[in-house]
Amino acid sequence: MCGIVSIINKDKSNISSYILAKIASVLEHRGPDDEGHYIDGNVGFYHKRLSIIDLTSGHQPMVSGSNVVVFNGEIYNYIELREELKKIGYSFKTKSDTEVILKMYEEYGNDFIKQLNGMFAFLIYDRRNKKIIAARDHFGIKPLYYYTDSKQWIFGSEIKAILQHPDVRAEVNYENLQEYLTFQFLLDDSTLFNKIKKMVPGTYLVIDLNTMESKSIKYWDPSFKVDYNHTEEYFVNELRNILEDSVNLRLRSDVPVGTYLSGGIDSSIVSMLSSKKSSERLKTFTGAFNEGPEFNELEYSNEIVRSAGAESHIVYPTVDEFTDVLPRLIYYMDEPVAGPGLFPQFMVSKLASKNVKVILGGQGGDEIYGGYARYVVAYLEQAIKGAIFESNEEGEHIVSLTSILPNLPYIKQYVPMLKDFWKKEAFEPMDKRYFHLIDRNGGAFNYYSDEFSNSYDKELIFGRFQRLFNHPDTMSYYNKMTHFDLFASLPALLQVEDRMSMSVSIESRVPMLDHRLVELMASMPPAMKFKGAEMKYILKKAVRDLVPAKILDRKDKMGFPVPLHIWVKGKAKNFIKDILLSEASRNRGIFNVDKVEKLIQSERPFGRQLWGMLCLELWFQQFIDNDIKLINEEKNELSTIQK
Repeated sequence: MCGIVSIINKDKSNISSYILAKIASVLEHRGPDDEGHYIDGNVGFYHKRLSIIDLTSGHQPMVSGSNVVVFNGEIYNYIELREELKKIGYSFKTKSDTEVILKMYEEYGNDFIKQLNGMFAFLIYDRRNKKIIAARDHFGIKPLYYYTDSKQWIFGSEIKAILQHPDVRAEVNYENLQEYLTFQFLLDDSTLFNKIKKMVPGTYLVIDLNTMESKSIKYWDPSFKVDYNHTEEYFVNELRNILEDSVNLRLRSDVPVGTYLSGGIDSSIVSMLSSKKSSERLKTFTGAFNEGPEFNELEYSNEIVRSAGAESHIVYPTVDEFTDVLPRLIYYMDEPVAGPGLFPQFMVSKLASKNVKVILGGQGGDEIYGGYARYVVAYLEQAIKGAIFESNEEGEHIVSLTSILPNLPYIKQYVPMLKDFWKKEAFEPMDKRYFHLIDRNGGAFNYYSDEFSNSYDKELIFGRFQRLFNHPDTMSYYNKMTHFDLFASLPALLQVEDRMSMSVSIESRVPMLDHRLVELMASMPPAMKFKGAEMKYILKKAVRDLVPAKILDRKDKMGFPVPLHIWVKGKAKNFIKDILLSEASRNRGIFNVDKVEKLIQSERPFGRQLWGMLCLELWFQQFIDNDIKLINEEKNELSTIQK
């Protein structure tokens, strides 16, 4: 696990080694074990290494023949790929997966990416053919951003590295800001910074160094063509086999490995399988709050610890720690995305970093196997609609009013969501209804200034949403919802996963996000995956003999809730006021600070509005305001050196 940067000068001028090292310096947390650089005229690579595989000889940038690579991530099937390459005559100097990437490219060209099973972001410099290949893994587990103008391309594992370049300014993209305010994440290649984009998961970019023209290629997009030829038993067996193999591959490491354990189904599966495959007693890491039982899943995580014979490590994050570290976490995040769960995620990662260097978690399970309560809410409306109008707009009987009744307890703790959902116009097309379910703006317009609210273009945002939601292969509502979450909301959660683990220099692996699992689930009949609207039906059936029934039969899904509504009435009150009611916030003109002050007094349990505004204002202060201060200081110094 590492941090990578690259500069490619379009005018063929030589790379400044000082500037290359300077932009890489802010990624020290991603790679404290080793570093290296490579410059060839107008192409420069820099690498910060966190050593996980082949601790002694995996130095980067790595050169093989006429090819050079900088790589962040892990290729889990590198041993199998290396053996195949040996059979056709290749020899290896190291035991690292990085060298396998270079040899695979040499043998198969760009298509080699399709054979990789892993999490990765890398750049390959093909000196012979004068081109750069930049690639990102199937799901966007590992980050890769880029900036381009008339003079150069700049790549980085994190946006903050790109912002170190003297030619780059931290400027807000206000159109993309509307996306954040709607979803609390950004779609496709969007970021909140002008001219800075993120590589879309499952794509690679080819830059012709002769013409400086580029082309983006989508190398992976799971097919949702339904397989009606196989039985439920077949799919259950396949799912279990791939799950076991996925965990086994992700346990490969030359350093100690542990697991995140929340007490939910996904992390429980990963922990149970890891304990069976591990040669040593498994170490698990859990977070819980002391503010009440609704913030504490230890009853369930302890059940897994006992069943797995694991060694349990627990942290209890406090409000004092929250106010102390939150500004720093926003700095690590680069952008204000996802929810307040990033704070406990950081605290658990910090605890884990004292014991292991690699940690496995259950991220991705909700998106792949249908683990969100909003899916049940959506199908409750569909079932009522079908019963009233005697219709079935999906063309297949997936969930009926009768079949959904036993699973309605899943949504009893989501009554506020139900109330808000039913306020909207019922029985609209599926895309409009799901948009309502994930629109986090809700009543937040009350807290924006009139000028800012009037600039909000909801139709523009809905149009962007539609293009992703209405995937041509996803005929069923269920497939449309899970496909959208897989490629829209999941990357934001993975950004939290990556940044919080990397901030304390540990590597986080996610066995649920094996592309073979997604391909299998995409081919499965929706009625089989979501039988009677039971969340994770097929997954639970596949692990019924592995995970205790107490975990599998839970209907009180918690996620990782933070008691922000309690803290804001106590110790966090002044901290939050100092941020949202500050002079900088008032002058920005986005919030109606008088109404925000009232919200601080009345934030509801598990609400997202206060968090969204707090996260956004901290981001402005960390990146936009601070960048303005630096313009006449360090950046001018760098510009002088560059000239």
